[in-house]
Amino acid sequence: MKTAWTIGLLILSNAFMTLAWYGHLKFKELAWFSKLGLFSIILISWGIALFEYCFQVPANRIGFNENGDPFSLVQLKVIQEVITLVIFTLFTLVFFKTETFRINHFIGFLFLVLAVYFIFKK
Repeated sequence: MKTAWTIGLLILSNAFMTLAWYGHLKFKELAWFSKLGLFSIILISWGIALFEYCFQVPANRIGFNENGDPFSLVQLKVIQEVITLVIFTLFTLVFFKTETFRINHFIGFLFLVLAVYFIFKK
């Protein structure tokens, strides 16, 4: 159950992180947003990133094996990175129609899956 909670919270965390880091590039199409200066956009992104931390910190605390839970620190980081790339790819393909997913991206992701395999191998 802790594994599911950890991964679920990491997915939510990364969804907010991606929105905070890259959402403003799409939101500039909104009339009210396009008039904001860089400092205002930074503050909005920071506000969104607060929710990232609200999910990331509990995910790491729940999942960390020194708290009696299932994952080592390295495993948590690798899981987080793979989730980040999956969320980012979905976000890019859904919201940025000019981006394409090419074979080199697929091969890179395949190597990341292999990295997960080797990180978890006993």
